[in-house]
Amino acid sequence: MSFGSVLAEREFRSLWFAELLSVCGDQLARVALAVLVFQRTNSAALTGLTYALTYIPTVLGGVLLASWGDRRSRRDVMVLTDLVRALLVGAMVLPGLPLWVLCVLVAVMTLFGGPFKAAQQAILPTVLKGERYTVGMALRNVTMQSAQVAGFAGGGLLVAAINPTMGLAVNAATFAVSGLVVRYGVRYHPPVAAPAVAAGWRSWLSSTTAGARLVWRDTGLRTLVALNWLAGFYVVPETIAAPYAASLGLGTAAVGWLMAADPIGSVLGGFLFGRWIPERVQVRVIGLLGIAAGVPLVLCLLHPGLVPSMVLFGLSGLLATGYNIQGVVQFMRRLPDAQRAQGSGLNSTGLVTVQGLGAAAAGGLAELIGPAHTIAVAGAAGIVVAVPIAMAWGRVRTRPGVTPAAEGAG
Repeated sequence: MSFGSVLAEREFRSLWFAELLSVCGDQLARVALAVLVFQRTNSAALTGLTYALTYIPTVLGGVLLASWGDRRSRRDVMVLTDLVRALLVGAMVLPGLPLWVLCVLVAVMTLFGGPFKAAQQAILPTVLKGERYTVGMALRNVTMQSAQVAGFAGGGLLVAAINPTMGLAVNAATFAVSGLVVRYGVRYHPPVAAPAVAAGWRSWLSSTTAGARLVWRDTGLRTLVALNWLAGFYVVPETIAAPYAASLGLGTAAVGWLMAADPIGSVLGGFLFGRWIPERVQVRVIGLLGIAAGVPLVLCLLHPGLVPSMVLFGLSGLLATGYNIQGVVQFMRRLPDAQRAQGSGLNSTGLVTVQGLGAAAAGGLAELIGPAHTIAVAGAAGIVVAVPIAMAWGRVRTRPGVTPAAEGAG
């Protein structure tokens, strides 16, 4: 099974291209907003707050609005959220916009990212069957990680060459094009929730509670969520790359290289697990990969130089990609189709939350024990937490809920 074979599927190709556009546009917008706010206020605090607003409201949208993708056609949800975001970002281009209005627009725009992602992830197992789904997820990982790097780098060049406002205009255009690609490239899929639920007889909050209960009560789902949330430990090197570089006596340029190491490892991991390792093997070892991803970080106790540190961070990212891709695949397959968007939203929301908590904790701990020791502690903590998760997965992976395709018919 190759990347080309899944791209030959018209619906997946449309979903993949639309997401690629959105990711590049989002990264460009983050650069443009950071520059625009700092130019207008000369305040690092307000710049940081505005940047945070491009992430934080996704948590709320992922919890409260994710079930929209079960109640309505998932294609239509993606199209509508894309067009709404295009209008909101387009409004940011208006001259003389007060800062508080800009912040509100950023927050609402980010809020709609939650239901878009939930609907998209929920429709993918329908579009790609069996092993094609795993390969498609690996392709998404490779291209989206690359798009983030390219979006940041290209965004900086574009904003420097023209102006931040034009960067926002480009982002609005990417949302509009993404919506059109999904509308005309993905066929209509009817709502999957029960008619009573789709009609609104159950409140949004009740629907969210039902999704949380489903995940909590199913041992397999609960284990896979815990596995994916190990990212709270393994995000630490990226979050304290600047003080870590300083502790090694490296210059500012090294910070970018250190931050790029994990995404580069993730891209390589996407190729490795998407093309060369059979899915049945991946299913069996994802718990072990969760443990192994922490080992390279522990070696930071040795205070390696720039290149060895990049190798360690990249190796951790590669191993983490292995459990993340297959963990998401298994999680989505175990969810009932009628609650797939809600479950996906809860998982994604929790992932963003633990990454934020991990970043905050790492910053505080680095002040006390130093950046290198903090990264090592994060790696060791990830290993300790991953051991019982791996043991739990070993017990539940062959129980009902894992499809024959997921186990490679083995």
